[in-house]
Amino acid sequence: MTNKINRRIAVIGAGCSGLAAVKVLAENGLTNIVCFEKSDQVGGNWVYTASESHSSVCETTHIISSKWLSHYSDFPMPADYPDYPSHRQVLAYFQSYAQKFDLERFIRFNSEVKKVEKVENERWQITSGDGTAEIFDYVLVANGHHSVPRHPDWKDDFKGQYLHSHGFKTNKGFEGKRILVVGAGNSGCDCAVETSRVAESVDISVRSPQYIVPKFFLGKPTDTFAAGMLWLPRRIQDLLHRISIRIQVGRYSYYGLPEPHFPPTQAHPTVNSEMLEKIRHGKVHPRPGIRRVENRTVFFEDGSSAEYDVIIAATGYRMQFPFFDKTFIDWEDATNVPLYLRVFHPEHKSLFFIGLVQPQGSVWPLSEAQTRLVARFITGRYALPKNWQQLAVEEGADIERAFLKSPRHSVEVHYLPYLRKLEKLVV
Repeated sequence: MTNKINRRIAVIGAGCSGLAAVKVLAENGLTNIVCFEKSDQVGGNWVYTASESHSSVCETTHIISSKWLSHYSDFPMPADYPDYPSHRQVLAYFQSYAQKFDLERFIRFNSEVKKVEKVENERWQITSGDGTAEIFDYVLVANGHHSVPRHPDWKDDFKGQYLHSHGFKTNKGFEGKRILVVGAGNSGCDCAVETSRVAESVDISVRSPQYIVPKFFLGKPTDTFAAGMLWLPRRIQDLLHRISIRIQVGRYSYYGLPEPHFPPTQAHPTVNSEMLEKIRHGKVHPRPGIRRVENRTVFFEDGSSAEYDVIIAATGYRMQFPFFDKTFIDWEDATNVPLYLRVFHPEHKSLFFIGLVQPQGSVWPLSEAQTRLVARFITGRYALPKNWQQLAVEEGADIERAFLKSPRHSVEVHYLPYLRKLEKLVV
C-alpha cells in the first residue's frame, strides 16, 4: 500500500472535475499529485471573461441543474444561493471548495499540458508548455469537452457577422441586427433569448426536434421533480415526463417547433424558462434546418429564405484532447466512446477520464464519484473485472443505443442511475 500511495499522479485541468479529482485523491492518501492548469485560477469553464477564451459562459449564464443536485457530496452550496446560481456564484463556490480543502498546493497554474505520451511500464511522460518533461505513474484527464467549437460546413459562405455560441458573451453590439441562431440546445436558446432583448429580429433554426423544458414544475426545480420518479421503471418515467411536459408547455407545434418523436430521457434536454415565452411573444421566430447559405441569405429546408446581419452557430463542441496524438486517441466525431464506467480506457489501465460525461444533471458530483473509484483502484481496494475491456466496448455501444445517435450524445448518461452505480462500487 505504501508504494502505491507514493505513486506520482497527474491531473489535467483544475475545473470542476479536476478539483474534485485532486480533493478525492488527497483524502485517500494519494498526495504525490501535480494538477496542471493552463490558466491562473481554478474554475475552468466557469471563469467568465468578456472576450472569447476557454470558457463558454456568457454574462447572464446560470446553471441548468438546480443547486440541490449540483454540489459536491460534503460541500453544499450556500443556503442563500438561488435555485439556479449564476456563473459568478458557481465560480465562487469552486474557489471556496479549493480553499477549504487546501487544493491549490497541488495545482501548477499557468502550466499547459502540450503532450502526453505513454512510456514503459504503463507510465506517462507529460510535456508542459515550457518544454519540461516529467514522468507519472497515473494520469487523470479532466480537461472538459466544451472548449473546441464545432462549426457548420457553410460557415465561410456567410458574408455577414458569424460567431459560434462559444464566443457569445453579451447582447451588447447586437442592437438593431437581424440575427439567426442555429441550434436549439441550451446555448442556442440562451443566445436567442438574450439577443431578442435588443435585436431587430431573431430567428432560430431548429433542424431536429428538441425538448425545451422550463426550469420549474409545480413550484419546484424540474430536476428535483424528475429525481423523485427514479424508483419507477423507465417506461413509466418516460410516460410521466411526457405528461409533465405536456402540462407545462402543451405541444411544441403550438410554438412552430418540431414535435419530438422520442422519449424525453433519450436526448440531452434544453432547460430554459424564457425561450417558449419569447416565441409566443413574437420575439423569437422558429425556422427549419438550413439548406444552404449564399452571401447574407439563408435558404431553409422548407423552401423559404431570409437575409441576416449575424449568424450565431450553437452547433456544439468537438471532443478533443490536444495533448494526445490523434493516432493514440481521437473521439472527435465518435458516436461510441468505449470507456468502462465512463472512466477506464480498455487499453490503458493507468489512464482515467474524469468528467467526460454529458449528464442529464450536474457533472461535478459525478466527477467526485468517479475519482473515488479511481483512488480505490490505485490503492488496490478495487479490482477491475476480468472482462472490463469487453465491458468498455459494450458500454459505449449501450449508450449509442440508449440515446439519439450523434457525437453530442456519445458520452450522455442518466445522472442519478449512473451516480448510484458508481457509489455502489466504493462502499
